[in-house]
Amino acid sequence: MPHPLAFLLLPFTWLYAAVLGVRNWLYASGLKASTAYAVPVVSVGNLRAGGTGKTPHVAWLIARLLQNGEKPAILSRGYGRRTRGYRRADITATAATIGDEPLQHYQDFGARVPVAVCEDRRTGIATLLQTQPELTAVVLDDAYQHRRVRPALNILLTEQQRPFYQDFVLPAGRLRESRGGAARADAVIVTKCAPDLSAAAQAAITARVRRYARPRVPVLFSTYDYGAPVAVGAGAEPAGPEILLLTGIAQPGPLREYLAAAGYRIVRHAAFADHHTFTPADIMGVAGQLEAGQSVFTTQKDAARLLEPALRPVVAGLPLFYIPIDVRFLADGAARLQSLLTPLFQPQAVV
Repeated sequence: MPHPLAFLLLPFTWLYAAVLGVRNWLYASGLKASTAYAVPVVSVGNLRAGGTGKTPHVAWLIARLLQNGEKPAILSRGYGRRTRGYRRADITATAATIGDEPLQHYQDFGARVPVAVCEDRRTGIATLLQTQPELTAVVLDDAYQHRRVRPALNILLTEQQRPFYQDFVLPAGRLRESRGGAARADAVIVTKCAPDLSAAAQAAITARVRRYARPRVPVLFSTYDYGAPVAVGAGAEPAGPEILLLTGIAQPGPLREYLAAAGYRIVRHAAFADHHTFTPADIMGVAGQLEAGQSVFTTQKDAARLLEPALRPVVAGLPLFYIPIDVRFLADGAARLQSLLTPLFQPQAVV
């Protein structure tokens, strides 16, 4: 049920939705131009503000494209960075210069995959293709509302616990645009699902999604597989089951649930806002709460920000670990998504 305050905000929601509706109509009618590209552009995004799992799903796509012999690049806006314009990730990159999510991609893929940031996706794509002519694909991280680019494949993510079809447009809800925006998707992925989500539950969710998506657009379901803790600070492995959880992400709930199921006991949770810029005082505050035999756990995205040069002296002495995550599709979801990718790279028949 929506918060009672949401009803008071509905007039502002209607106004905001109307403005966005006109904007989308201008692009759909061709009165505002969208640019297509010679190489396939795959967009991954959402309707809801906040974390729906874009970063790990982009990583899944990049890994699959590499397996298929393609040469992809990643382009992001670089949310939270302190720079502007086009920047390409390199060994000097930090969360402050390119953003935490692009930095995570660069740490995951290194020199194998160009990672760039640019507020203007058209400028970013053009620069990537000019400087990296060997590229065969560009994956856009969080560009569902960036209508100036016309993707070859538009992937919409929505969380199982917070689906777009139960939400409202800002400010009454958390949607960046109306539910009807789902009609632009070429595939909808329901993320952060329970691993044992039943076929009946999947069918019920699919039916709700199809009220807004185009007919026959695939509705896929994914979950997270969590890996063993990876050391960031002092210590090779956690000292014991008691941990202090440090997060600066939108939805830490699934990680908390996993850690509890894995036998860890969260004695404290230092929960900061999404993309929070950690300070030495933040980390010292966490360190001051640690007791003997306890460790600090965090996410990989948070770890990227915790390795900022100003924080490294403080972090180095902490028993700090991040929990890696991988996307896994339920049922035949991976094969169905691959069936959408394959035609993008096949030569088009000449008529």
